[in-house]
Amino acid sequence: MEYDIVVAGSGPVGLTLACELRLAGVRVLVVDRLTEPAGHDRAGVLHTRTVECLDIRGLLDRFEDGADSVSGLPFAGIFSKGLDHGTLDTGHPYSLLVPQSRTEELLTARAAELGVPIRRGHEVVALRQDPDGVRVGIRTADGDEEVRAGYLVGCDGGRSTVRRLAGIPFPGLAASVSAMIGYVTLKEKDVPRRWQRTRTGVVVLAFPPEGGIGRVVVIEYGRDHPSPQDPVTLEELRAGVHRVYGRELDLAEPVSWMSRFSDATRQAERYRSGRVLLAGDAAHIHFPIGGQGLNTGVHDAMNLGWKLAAQVNGWAPEGLLDSYHEERHRAGERVLLYTRAQLALMNPDEHHVTALREVFEELLGLQDTNRLLTAALNGVDVRYGGSAQGGGTPDGGGGPEPRHPLDGLFVPDLVLEGEHGSSRLAELLHEGRGVLLDLTEEGTPAKAARAWDHRIDVVRARCPAGAPAGALLVRPDGHVAWAADDGSERGLREALARWFGPQDWR
Repeated sequence: MEYDIVVAGSGPVGLTLACELRLAGVRVLVVDRLTEPAGHDRAGVLHTRTVECLDIRGLLDRFEDGADSVSGLPFAGIFSKGLDHGTLDTGHPYSLLVPQSRTEELLTARAAELGVPIRRGHEVVALRQDPDGVRVGIRTADGDEEVRAGYLVGCDGGRSTVRRLAGIPFPGLAASVSAMIGYVTLKEKDVPRRWQRTRTGVVVLAFPPEGGIGRVVVIEYGRDHPSPQDPVTLEELRAGVHRVYGRELDLAEPVSWMSRFSDATRQAERYRSGRVLLAGDAAHIHFPIGGQGLNTGVHDAMNLGWKLAAQVNGWAPEGLLDSYHEERHRAGERVLLYTRAQLALMNPDEHHVTALREVFEELLGLQDTNRLLTAALNGVDVRYGGSAQGGGTPDGGGGPEPRHPLDGLFVPDLVLEGEHGSSRLAELLHEGRGVLLDLTEEGTPAKAARAWDHRIDVVRARCPAGAPAGALLVRPDGHVAWAADDGSERGLREALARWFGPQDWR
């Protein structure tokens, strides 16, 4: 076996997954059909949950360096009463404005630190599974080759070759909206930055006051939608701006990048088919609004990485890898729901939608409503299946309500005092291992977890500011797998076996 895992796609999702796998000691290869990074920015925001994920891997400082942050975002283009990050229960109540190209640059550097090989100009063209692995056919400029691996993960975008070759159905809704984006030159000066809903659609303009290269987006409802693969011409972009904006803009060369997109909304019927798995846009596509695509894909990768590594390393309990689909498919459904809802509220239908937008604007002024929507768009409302006695909620898994209020949620970042001084809980997760944090004086949970200490870190500490639980079992992706308020170990061994395998595994 040449590699344990082959990851197809070197975007943010594929790179995040590769880093997670390598952190766990897995031999991983990343291949990408492009010979160079795309360089253009389809996305430009990292939401709260992604910020938290970067924090628990010790990478947040790199992404914050030189980046602006925002504590509020519009919902469906409603700016007057936007989403308020201050309503979230998090140590990071903001989103970071990081261009996708910068995100890929930083993740590529991290992958290099970890020793992940990235082969560009290598396109997956065939796959064949057997009980012991998968043979991946790869086309290069020098000819075709075959790589043998334990698993193949498709992080290769909405038109995923891996998904097609694996025969995974991709049901959903066909496109009904036509949209174009362009990073082009504007010869005019002092064109105001704007997001404007008009009688025919939506236009977004973001150019520097002196003119020059900037961004324009045109969204048209009820218009024919060409294939996303058809190239956009400058003339076509100018005409679209004129139709929606109501005036001509002097858009000209040089052009950095132009593309078209739609509201086609689809989700893979299953995220796993034997030894082939999907993540990111390969698993779900939707209208690109609110920065949901990149962030959701990164969350897929964080969920999948440690589980796939456990499978490769031999200690995964039965059903662990299948829980990736169970947890992330449900989370993906929610993302698709909220992107569709926003696009519906942006519809230029004056007769019906305008009044609905005004009512919705009032609802955004209610703290509970604002908190619900802010949590959803930032990915912090996801609750996975927790302890053996718990289960999940409609946002993250099946079964009854979790026994403990923290069960299945992302762990709060606590300031701890231990034998080596003070630290944050997030720092305990930097190595990508599970953590049993025992805050009790007796240390009973820590003693019960010692049989698993070759797979998780067992830490005893104090929390001077007060803790939401006496002991916590935290998965490598930051979600709570078990918690108890008292000093008992009830349910702990079951949770450890469920998420980290039998205690006698060596």
